[in-house]
Amino acid sequence: MENILEIKELNKTYSDFALKDVSFSLPRGYIMGFVGENGSGKTTTIRSILNMAKIDSGRISVFGLDSVKDTVAIKQRLGVVFDSLYLAEHLSVKQIEKQLMPFYSEWDTKEFHSKIKQFGLPEDKAVGEFSKGMKMKLMIAVALSHNAELMILDEPTSGLDPVARDELLDILAEYIEDEKRSVLFSTHITADVERVADYITMLHGGRVWFTGTKEALDSKYVLLKGAEEDLPDSLREKCIGYHAYRNGFDAMLDTQYLDEVPDALVTEKANIDEILVYIAKEAHHEKSSESDAV
Repeated sequence: MENILEIKELNKTYSDFALKDVSFSLPRGYIMGFVGENGSGKTTTIRSILNMAKIDSGRISVFGLDSVKDTVAIKQRLGVVFDSLYLAEHLSVKQIEKQLMPFYSEWDTKEFHSKIKQFGLPEDKAVGEFSKGMKMKLMIAVALSHNAELMILDEPTSGLDPVARDELLDILAEYIEDEKRSVLFSTHITADVERVADYITMLHGGRVWFTGTKEALDSKYVLLKGAEEDLPDSLREKCIGYHAYRNGFDAMLDTQYLDEVPDALVTEKANIDEILVYIAKEAHHEKSSESDAV
C-alpha cells in the first residue's frame, strides 16, 4: 500500500512545548483523523508538514518527496484548509482566482467556478463578508481546482453549524472516492472523525499515543467500572486514568487485559472522546505522582 504521507521520528522543540519522535503514515485513498486535546501538537505537526516550521530532526515525506528540499513541488499537489481564511478578505472570489492562478501549474478555471457554483458562493462579494462555512468552502474550492492529491485540514469544523459540518464531511468523502487522494483531518470534534475517518492518529503531550485504523482503535480500549474492592491490585496497575469516587471507580483498560477482569466489574466500549479524557487523566495522575515524589 502506497503512503501519500510519511512522518518518521519528528522532533520540534519550543520553549514551552516539544514534539517527541512523532511517527505515522497515511496511505493513499484514505482519510486520517488527527486528534488530541488543545496543545497536544497537532498544529505544530501540520506546520512541519507544510515546511512552515523548521524541524529539529526527523523526516517528512509527501508524495515520496522531502518536505524541505521539495517543498515547492509538494505544494503544487497539496490543498490546505485552516480554521480561518488565509486569503485576502477584501477581494472577491473572481479577484482571488486571478491572484492564485499563476502559482499553480494545473489550475483549472472551469473546475474552480464549477465548485464555486456548487457551493453557492457569490463571485462578486468580498470574501471577508462570507460566513465561516462559506469561507471553509472557498478554501476547499481552491484546493479542488489545482488537482490537489492530499488535503490537509486544521480544525476546519471549529465554529461551524451542524449543517455546514455535514456538508464538509460529504465533500471529503467524495474527494477520496477515486482512491488516489487522501485527507489529513485535524479536529477536536471527534464525532466527525468517527463518521468519516479510516485511520486515526492520536497525539498527547507531543507524542503519538495511537496510530492505526479506526477499527483497531475501536477494539483497543474499554471503560472499566465497578466497586474498588472488586478490582485486583494487579489489574489496577494496568488501568489508564483511574478515578475513584464514593460509590466506586472508573478507568480505561487495554483490551489485552480483558481476561483478567472479574465478573463483578463492568466493561463498556470506549469512544474517541472518552479515550482522550482518560489519557489526560493518566497524564495528570503521573504528573501528580512525580510532584509528590520530589
